[in-house]
Amino acid sequence: MNRDTQSPAQQVMVLYTGGTIGMQASVNGLAPASGFEARMAEQLAAQPALNVPHWRFRELLPLIDSANMTPTYWQRLREAVIEAVDVDGCDAVLILHGTDTLAYTAAAMCFQLIGLRAPVLLTGSMLPAGVEGSDAWENLNGALLALGKGLKTGVQLYFHGELLAPTRCAKIRSFGRHPFAALQRSRGGVSLKSLPDALDYRQPKNIANVAVLPLFPGIGADHLNALLDSGIQALILECFGSGTGPSDNPEFLASLQNARQRGVCVVAITQCHEGGVELDVYEAGSRLRGVGVLSGAGMTREAAFGKLHALLGAGLEVEEVRRLVELDLCGELV
Repeated sequence: MNRDTQSPAQQVMVLYTGGTIGMQASVNGLAPASGFEARMAEQLAAQPALNVPHWRFRELLPLIDSANMTPTYWQRLREAVIEAVDVDGCDAVLILHGTDTLAYTAAAMCFQLIGLRAPVLLTGSMLPAGVEGSDAWENLNGALLALGKGLKTGVQLYFHGELLAPTRCAKIRSFGRHPFAALQRSRGGVSLKSLPDALDYRQPKNIANVAVLPLFPGIGADHLNALLDSGIQALILECFGSGTGPSDNPEFLASLQNARQRGVCVVAITQCHEGGVELDVYEAGSRLRGVGVLSGAGMTREAAFGKLHALLGAGLEVEEVRRLVELDLCGELV
């Protein structure tokens, strides 16, 4: 089965991680709450004309606010998806997730589930189910209907009737019914026709240590060294414009070169909402390339973060990681 195969889902596993969609009031404000399966079943039963696929439900305990999402939790989620498809026989998976880090998780799952022969859809809501004006049931029911009509294999994000490619979108606003949008990032690059076996979803994955550092006026080697000394394996450098940085700061450039020598993979992406990195356009960018910084081209922060976690977590050699960073794996570059 290839990624373009579309078949109506017959049995959907709903994985509930927490998030706003199922939150209820507590003494300290809205908090994740159990019991969402019954609430979901009740609202669907009240709409008999809504023809959704058969579904099963699993809570991933402890339920969390997505602000507490971690790469360790991603591994639990990955394993739950694999179990649902390869063990329980479900032909689609719906993940209910908080919106704050939903784009990160969706992008990460693209790389963590390479080769999975089933569609995986992620959704959530900006307001809890049951609250006046909530988008919870609209998004949940819409996601189920989309799976019932048939989606291509692979991971997608669903919100307010729109399907989004996780490696090309981000949460751009903290209010309203349209928090997510596809970013107008530059495209280009080469797609791999054959991926290393280590990236297959059935292969074990380890937890990687990846950091993100946005450049700002006056950033120096001390800021960079503090991260490098923390034991990171990779660093996403959010550069200015098309990939520029403090190229007249020899200490900063020396720290980047030291990162290369220490086996830390440094990838440049742009801070801009649109466009991408072209390290050879300006001298300030080519000097970054000269000390070993890789081009993330049009990758979003979420895509770069998820990609590096997958490559490093697969146990690939550093030079292989560096090679694959600049090649397209899941639509992040092309």
